[in-house]
Amino acid sequence: MAEEVLATGIARHGASRLPSVEVDSFNVELKDDDGFIGDRASKGAFRKILDDLRKPLKKNGEDPLGEKSAAKISKSELDEALSGDDVGKAALVHGAIEEFASELAYVTSRFLKQKAWADTERIVVGGGFRQSRVGELAIARTDSLLKAEGFKIDLLPIRFDPDDAGLIGCLHLAPSWIFEGYDSILAIDIGGTNIRCGVVETRWKKAKDLSKAEVWHSELWRHADDEPTREGAIKRMVKMLKGLIEEAEAEGLKLAPFIGISCPGVINEDGSIEKGAQNLPGNWESSKFNLPASLVEAIPMIGDHDTAILMHNDGVAQGLSEVPFMQDVEHWGVLTIGTGLGNARFSNRRNGKDKDKEKDRGGDDKKDKKKGD
Repeated sequence: MAEEVLATGIARHGASRLPSVEVDSFNVELKDDDGFIGDRASKGAFRKILDDLRKPLKKNGEDPLGEKSAAKISKSELDEALSGDDVGKAALVHGAIEEFASELAYVTSRFLKQKAWADTERIVVGGGFRQSRVGELAIARTDSLLKAEGFKIDLLPIRFDPDDAGLIGCLHLAPSWIFEGYDSILAIDIGGTNIRCGVVETRWKKAKDLSKAEVWHSELWRHADDEPTREGAIKRMVKMLKGLIEEAEAEGLKLAPFIGISCPGVINEDGSIEKGAQNLPGNWESSKFNLPASLVEAIPMIGDHDTAILMHNDGVAQGLSEVPFMQDVEHWGVLTIGTGLGNARFSNRRNGKDKDKEKDRGGDDKKDKKKGD
């Protein structure tokens, strides 16, 4: 019964054709002689670069960042080191930024050379690394390096806070009827460390392109600390969602009978996960496990209607939050820097009016040609 509900009136999970864009590519794992190249531009890669720069200083007892390893130094501490009076600290962090930017530029260039990424005009960078001054400087420096190498592309930080982007992006998985009858949806952003559930307000009446959408309320669970079983994780997720439904109803929000899910890995159209979910609690890649079906079984209705669910890759979902701001380009992508490097490439879909205009132009061109003949 749960699986029948899943297929009612909505698209397939992990679909390449979405309401606003075509997903040309996602979750690509490129390799070189040293392994997956995405590992060269992860959050951990930056920390390793920083620690490597500190090694010779540690030998002389002159490490300005102290005894803590880079992994234990918070983003705020690194940001303070950049702007503080200790030039030694600032120099170290700037050095790490420069080296990391070189790695990110190399990795990005490899993506841009892929057939699916041809003609990419802009790339937004999301993920936890972007949530700091260090990350913003690394992104800006990478942009400069790519332009110096002749790539005609803009590399920019993702517009929304990365904690919100994955939730807001789920709006762009939803069928258009939702925005006419409801003012909010439930969204889940699943990561290797955290699971975040939230209520996203469409604010569609203020901006039909969803550019004004925002997270009304969200709850974060750091599952990596609790190390739950897969079933335990699902129970916790359901509890969070039911709590959000009650809060939204109490506040008078018109919550749609729809849940959008952002999840790591390659998402099959039936809602199973083919690969890439190794950091999640338990075996999420089992052929016997289906997250959307499990959630529909636990929450069969929202309000007076059957629950509809769509799940897509987490990199895709973060990128989708940028759809309203990418209407001046045709082809664009997203890179998410976290535990690994998420990636997706999009092509904007033209709406019916654009197609009609193109037909009209084509007809006029034919008339002009006949006149010329």
